[in-house]
Amino acid sequence: MNIQTEKLDLIEWITKLNDTAIIDKLRELKDDYSKSKDWWDTLKKEEIDPINRGLKDFEEGRTHSHDTARKVYEKYL
Repeated sequence: MNIQTEKLDLIEWITKLNDTAIIDKLRELKDDYSKSKDWWDTLKKEEIDPINRGLKDFEEGRTHSHDTARKVYEKYL
């Protein structure tokens, strides 16, 4: 079953719910999920800096092909 089907199934189930305890639990789950941090926000500066350097290299065309990388590192693979 794909995720869209799962979501529609849950929506249908929720629309038929009359149990306020379950609805309250679902609301808590939704609120907790909304408050959760994005993984990017948990990174340290020393982890973010190399990522940003890599993105800048990419934007400025300083990249190498997969084939070139394989040739350079083939002795390690």
